[in-house]
Amino acid sequence: MTVNSEAPDLPDAPAPADEKPEAEPVAARRPSGFGALLTRLHFYAGVLVAPFLLVAAVTGLLYIFTPQLDSIVYDKELTAAQTGVSAQTLAQQVAAARAEHPDGTLIAVRPGSGDDTTQVDFALPELGEKAHTVYVDPYTGKVTGRLTTWYGSTPLMTWLDDLHRNLQLGTVGRYYSEFAASWLWVLVLGGLALWWRRQRANRTARNLLLPDRSAKRGVRRTRSFHAVTGLWLAVLLLALSVTGLTWSRYAGAHFGQALDSLRSGTPSVSTSLADLPAGASGGHHHEGAQDHSTAEKVDPSAIDGVLETARRDGIGGPVEIGVPQDHDTAWTVSQTRDLWPVGRDSVAVDSSTNKVVDHVDFADWPVLAKLTRWGIGLHMGTLFGIVNQVLLALLAVGLICAIFWGYRMWWQRRPTRSDRRAPFGTPPARGTWRSLPPLATAVGVLLVVAVGWALPLFGIPLAAFLAIDLTIGIIKRRRTTAPPPAETLSGH
Repeated sequence: MTVNSEAPDLPDAPAPADEKPEAEPVAARRPSGFGALLTRLHFYAGVLVAPFLLVAAVTGLLYIFTPQLDSIVYDKELTAAQTGVSAQTLAQQVAAARAEHPDGTLIAVRPGSGDDTTQVDFALPELGEKAHTVYVDPYTGKVTGRLTTWYGSTPLMTWLDDLHRNLQLGTVGRYYSEFAASWLWVLVLGGLALWWRRQRANRTARNLLLPDRSAKRGVRRTRSFHAVTGLWLAVLLLALSVTGLTWSRYAGAHFGQALDSLRSGTPSVSTSLADLPAGASGGHHHEGAQDHSTAEKVDPSAIDGVLETARRDGIGGPVEIGVPQDHDTAWTVSQTRDLWPVGRDSVAVDSSTNKVVDHVDFADWPVLAKLTRWGIGLHMGTLFGIVNQVLLALLAVGLICAIFWGYRMWWQRRPTRSDRRAPFGTPPARGTWRSLPPLATAVGVLLVVAVGWALPLFGIPLAAFLAIDLTIGIIKRRRTTAPPPAETLSGH
């Protein structure tokens, strides 16, 4: 939101000949020190940050409906041709995938059900974090296709996700999305405060929640649409800002450190079998002086017994089976349900005995870890299914409209008189922070420093803006107060 809603109203640009200019107040109330400072911050933050928010809104809008796009683009790979009959064993399906993909390391299997195919992941060094996923019809055992995936995401979903997160620019591009998320909450809260202050004379639900019908055109009408749209979207915009920051590069790292210090990180099952008593794990982990670093990889045919053990232990619904790479590591079976109610239980299974050696229930996760998981699902549009997707689509469109109205307001407020003409308008007056009480200034500085440390892409740009703004102010004051040249004083 880029509204400058506390500043005195300036005349709009000249209206067309067939329209009458909207009447504006002759004298506007001068804002308080806090209001003027908030106006200046909101104005500059909106003008400078809005382009990044616009890119995030557009790319996010493209990403929202990737599940439906996937089902169209990758129908051959994702959809089983035959349903309603008994499925083949997982071991047989994995064997079919291995025959199709003889190279690489088997790392994960996501069993298919209903009309979904089974997904078998193979890692190769040259793929990095990505993998080759082979899709197998669980009923016929036939391979339906192979794709290069990223944590199970199809190429299309991966491409759109990268576009939204980093504009396909890798690490450098991630600065854009973190910058947008770091300033979004500032714009939202600042805009709400300005709109609340502006309506102080008549704070009715009608004036706060609906556009001003009495304004037929001009900046008042634009401001009302901008502010009311921001008000209706505020809660979801704040949620997007917070959840986006949780997996950003710098703020996300600080967030992760905070969760770890509070012991509220995402828990995971222990997969080590080396420290278990011999009887608890079948006794094959400590036979003589066996070198496990060169031992043969685990037998993938054990996967059916592992899944059956996990099902008996209460791991229902869609799951991902993690395949260990040595005999001292347990298999993992983890729920992957992101639709509410979220299912994220997981177990570690010793394949030699088909016994569960560790179990973590989502219900036992720390509160902050649960909120993080729910927030990620909300941000990605998976928490409430199609309702979640529609809400995010409306949110993206609303944010785009709010940005448009913010820039339109900036244009409408530009001075048009010959003695005050400015191509892009004049910003709110600087130096208003000097009128704040000293205590409020001290507390505000400490708060900004703390937030700036936690959110570097908020703190660094803010410091740069203050430095540039201060420099410009000093230069202008010197020009204004500079004495006339000696020649003028002497009359020559």
